[in-house]
Amino acid sequence: MRTNPVSESISSDRTVEKFLNYLRVERNASPHTLRNYTKDLSLLRQALGDLPWEKTKLVNLRQFVAQQRSQGLSKASVARRVATVRSFFRFLCREGYLAENPALVLTRPKLDRRLPSFLSVEEATRLVEAPTGSGAASLRDRAILETLYSTGLRVSELVSLRVRDMDLIGGTLRVLGKGRKERLVPIGSYGIEAIRRYLKALGPKAEPDGPLFQNRLSGRLTDRSVRRILHRYLNQLSLSQRISPHSLRHSFATHLLDRGADLRSVQELLGHSSLATTQVYTHVTTERLKRAYQSVHPRA
Repeated sequence: MRTNPVSESISSDRTVEKFLNYLRVERNASPHTLRNYTKDLSLLRQALGDLPWEKTKLVNLRQFVAQQRSQGLSKASVARRVATVRSFFRFLCREGYLAENPALVLTRPKLDRRLPSFLSVEEATRLVEAPTGSGAASLRDRAILETLYSTGLRVSELVSLRVRDMDLIGGTLRVLGKGRKERLVPIGSYGIEAIRRYLKALGPKAEPDGPLFQNRLSGRLTDRSVRRILHRYLNQLSLSQRISPHSLRHSFATHLLDRGADLRSVQELLGHSSLATTQVYTHVTTERLKRAYQSVHPRA
């Protein structure tokens, strides 16, 4: 099996190794995020050649970004690589490897604002009610879909839930979000009932410290497994295959705002650290109002 010399140099770079370990341990970065950071830094190492990190200048980093853009990458991909570079050199300064940060004023391309995809209330209702069987797998699927739509959880948060994180009486879930931040999230009556029925079907397999949502071997479901489950029911209902588990999170937030919830409350429910992140949903509701106005007003 052939190996990539750039990847090998990155994997043997103790500075990069410490950075990735920092992301893994202190920032609770997902395996997907770690893979992206490793790939981005491998490309940067390749572009810099033998130039040591401590001798890297802003001009070198700008040349790297220009090279990435010249390869026809999307703005989002280039922006992610810039974010990786900035995060890495900020870490090097913090740890004392560098006296000055060459990436401090490194800018990333301005991204076009993309409104999040979401389901209508009717579509969301059809989707969460699609699993109708009485077996453990169908009851699990119903509980998963109800929970995603009822709480707005990230799929990574959903699959990390343990049985004891569910308070059926209080109607809350204890969630470990990004950056290991813990929060209590309310769950609606439909979600509670779906989980109650699923736990009953699990019986003794529902151990307090065990995963709440299990595969057929009683192990923890993966993000990919949840995506497959979702797409099976999307296909069954002939709904858009572009809908993802995250779209249920978008639907959750959009439907709350449509019905008068305040932005700050939605921010806390979603576990956003910044209100600016939540504000994208106000654009969704505003665009919907504009379309409604333009379609019916005689002088629109």
